[in-house]
Amino acid sequence: MTLQDDVQSSARPAGSRLLHVIDRVAGQPAVAVAVVGADLAWLLYSSLVGFPARLESVFQTLVAALTLAMVFVIQHAQSRQQIATQRKLDEILSALPHADNALIALEDASDAAMASARSRHRDQRRDALEDRPD
Repeated sequence: MTLQDDVQSSARPAGSRLLHVIDRVAGQPAVAVAVVGADLAWLLYSSLVGFPARLESVFQTLVAALTLAMVFVIQHAQSRQQIATQRKLDEILSALPHADNALIALEDASDAAMASARSRHRDQRRDALEDRPD
């Protein structure tokens, strides 16, 4: 099965697809406006009934539960996006004739190897800036 077939068949687990749908929906401006509106309505209602402890406890529990759930939704979505971006960059590196293919596995390299690559690229940037016509 090719990557294109996999993408077209939606072979990702249902949980992953659900988390991405939640991430897309939660990122909409209308959702932010609705959440702020609901918070203001809750605050107004609570003030009208004298901020009862039980009502405030329910609010705190809901906020904590939603916050925890959204942490996992965001983490999952960002992780998948980062992995996909890394694979795309690896593909570009492998296609370039003069690219250092050792960089493809840099995320799994030792700290010393990463520091060496960082230093080498810093030197290349400095040299490129010095060679640049003004």
